[in-house]
Amino acid sequence: MEEVRPLEDGIHIRSDLIATTRRLHQRRWCDGTGGNFSVVLKRDPLRVLMAPSGVDKGRMEVDDLIVIDDNQVIVDGSGRISAEADLHIAVIRETGAGAVLHSHSIPATVMSRIHQANGHITLEGWEMQKGLEGVTTHATGIKIPVVDNSQFMATLVDAFLPHLAAQSHGILVAGHGLYAWGTTLLDAERHLEILEFLLEVQLNWSRCQQQ
Repeated sequence: MEEVRPLEDGIHIRSDLIATTRRLHQRRWCDGTGGNFSVVLKRDPLRVLMAPSGVDKGRMEVDDLIVIDDNQVIVDGSGRISAEADLHIAVIRETGAGAVLHSHSIPATVMSRIHQANGHITLEGWEMQKGLEGVTTHATGIKIPVVDNSQFMATLVDAFLPHLAAQSHGILVAGHGLYAWGTTLLDAERHLEILEFLLEVQLNWSRCQQQ
């Protein structure tokens, strides 16, 4: 295997990704073997550190992580690559993201089905919106795209691409979960937390309005 050197400011990125993954698992956002998470180690040539597929994300260790190139080929590690690696690469290429996090929370999964026909969910009026990069007031509407799920990754990538060009903070996959990203792993985790919070609030708010 070739040697992969992390970015100068990311010496501890492997342990950071494990710590992030465990926090998300503790919040029940990646139960079972659900979810997948990645961080860019190097831009040229592209090298991406990822959680392997088919493992309990709450029990992962640093040595379990794999490194892939932009052709989704493992260049370091012995784990199994996620079928959704294509989506991570697409987000990284189109947005310049340094990290991509994919959760399977109950609120995100339910809300994605409720708003599947609309093709998006609008979040507005909530103070926590200001946790998203570039948002400075609650008095604005944030559209989170909802795309149809597919077991064919090329189809999902095609569905993602128009929304990635618009530089949204995240995308919901119907009946599946949430993808969020950021310039750094810290930014991506914050965006995931904020979006998950907003989706849960919106779900509860919708229930209150129906009573």
